[in-house]
Amino acid sequence: MRLFAAVFGVVILSSCGSAPAPAPAETAKKAEPAPKPLDESQRFPIGNRTQSKVVDEKLMGKTFMPGGTVADFKKGSTDYQMFVAKTPGPTDAAILLLDWKNALSGAKLVPSFGGYFGTDSGKPVFVFAKGAWIAGIVGLAEKQADAQARLLAAQLD
Repeated sequence: MRLFAAVFGVVILSSCGSAPAPAPAETAKKAEPAPKPLDESQRFPIGNRTQSKVVDEKLMGKTFMPGGTVADFKKGSTDYQMFVAKTPGPTDAAILLLDWKNALSGAKLVPSFGGYFGTDSGKPVFVFAKGAWIAGIVGLAEKQADAQARLLAAQLD
């Protein structure tokens, strides 16, 4: 009888208390990979374009940037790039614009466009948000970048 009571006591005690905690891998949802960005090459002007490519993540080498599309251009001896990335919404694009402002040296607001112009790794950069899009021009002086950005912005819905 004592053996029965001891076994019964062990069973009762083991059933009391909290259940063992699930392993951390079970509790944390697995982060789903970001969807692959679409090829948005059709949004760039065709004139002077030499190539375009889709970048899965860290567009323009920035850790804060998602994937997107970048196009290379050559006009005379001037090489420059344009980039676009679509975010989940306008707030996300606005946050990325502020990240760009902080990443650019000498960033200044271009009030007529709502973007920023500065330098990154010694290259001039003009970056702007339009709706859910973040876009930019790399390698052109401010006046030329502004003109190209207006053409690009017209292609963003």
